[in-house]
Amino acid sequence: MLTAEEVAALHPAPPVTESKIRRLRLLASNANPKIRESVASSYNTPEDLFTALAADPEESVRSCVARNEATPCDILRALADDTSETVRGWVAVNFFVPADVMERLASDPSDTVRALVAWKASLADADAEPSMV
Repeated sequence: MLTAEEVAALHPAPPVTESKIRRLRLLASNANPKIRESVASSYNTPEDLFTALAADPEESVRSCVARNEATPCDILRALADDTSETVRGWVAVNFFVPADVMERLASDPSDTVRALVAWKASLADADAEPSMV
C-alpha cells in the first residue's frame, strides 16, 4: 500500500499559472457568493484577494477565508474581530492562526468561540504529552 507522500509524488498538483491567478481574480468579483467562496478556499489565492474577500458582505465567504490555511496571519488577525461568531470560530480552529489571536479569542464574547479555543488548546496539550504505550 502506498503512503500519502508516495501518492502525492505520483500525482503532483499542476503548477500555478498566471492564467489560474487571472481566473481567481475574475471569480473573486462574481455576484454568486458560492463562486467567491471557492476563491476564498483556494490555496493559490493571492494576498490582495484574501484581503478583499475578508471584507465580503457574505459571512460564508469570510468563513472560507478564515478557515483557509493559506490565509496570511494579518488577515486572520482582522477576522478575529469579525461580527460573525461563525467567522471567529473558523479563525480559532485555523491551524496557522497566531498565538496572540488565540489569546484574544480565548476571551471572545461567544461561548462557542471560547469553546473552540479550549478544544484546540486541548489538542495541542494532548500532542505535547508523551504517549503511553
